[in-house]
Amino acid sequence: MNALPQAPVVAGYRFDEAADLTDAGERDRLSAAAIRGFLNIAARWELSEPQMRALLGGIASSTLHAWRTHPKRTKLSQDTLTRISLVVGIYKALHIYFGDPWADRWVTLGNRGSLFAGRSPLEFMMRHGQPGMVSVRRLLDSWRGGR
Repeated sequence: MNALPQAPVVAGYRFDEAADLTDAGERDRLSAAAIRGFLNIAARWELSEPQMRALLGGIASSTLHAWRTHPKRTKLSQDTLTRISLVVGIYKALHIYFGDPWADRWVTLGNRGSLFAGRSPLEFMMRHGQPGMVSVRRLLDSWRGGR
């Protein structure tokens, strides 16, 4: 019988159990930090408001403004939290794989890789939504050895 692989041990982080994004209380607990994290990454990537809104699933400008102004009053949906989680994972993978200047530029640069066909990874993710974000995350994870 095959045993499940052991979760990594890293001080301060639990990997044996993912957040239950179907639980409203869990979403409420994570939402403000997720918004702040996303906005910080968007600033590092120099994203425009339409680009940010597209990555978040096509939310309205007024919704993004409300989230910026009052992140603690916001309870994000499971879809939005998943999207932000993917952005955070992509950001982290880029900073592991590249140095800081390239890590923050890579997402907006044209890419000749077969996945992107000359478009930027950002354009790919905006066009393909959450599945596109998953594809970019998997690509980056494979580049850095799947860790």
